[in-house]
Amino acid sequence: MFFALAADLLIIVHLGFIGFVMLGGFMLLKWRWLIFVHLPAVLWGVLLEFQGWICPLTPLEQALRRMSGQQGYTGGFIQHYILPVIYPPALNEDIQLILGILLILINVIIYLWVFLRSAGKSH
Repeated sequence: MFFALAADLLIIVHLGFIGFVMLGGFMLLKWRWLIFVHLPAVLWGVLLEFQGWICPLTPLEQALRRMSGQQGYTGGFIQHYILPVIYPPALNEDIQLILGILLILINVIIYLWVFLRSAGKSH
């Protein structure tokens, strides 16, 4: 029971991290210092996608599932939880490349918007 709950909580943390990586740039409007946390997180997310790596949280969640008597799964978090919702086929290198590029584009747009908005307020 404990391990199953821990695995479920880890999924929430994992989703939160993905959300932060994708949209955390908006938080810079309120907390400028967060750039020192957000940029490395974005870099990590992009590297995961471009290199085809699996986030370390995924094997941890799988291990917790096995310890709870549940069956683990193969592949990564995005492949197991997110892609089945968005894409019917399995995750492949082309999709990972597209996801990495989208991650960069989303964050470049957010950062430009945040800094242009901030620059407009200072005048």
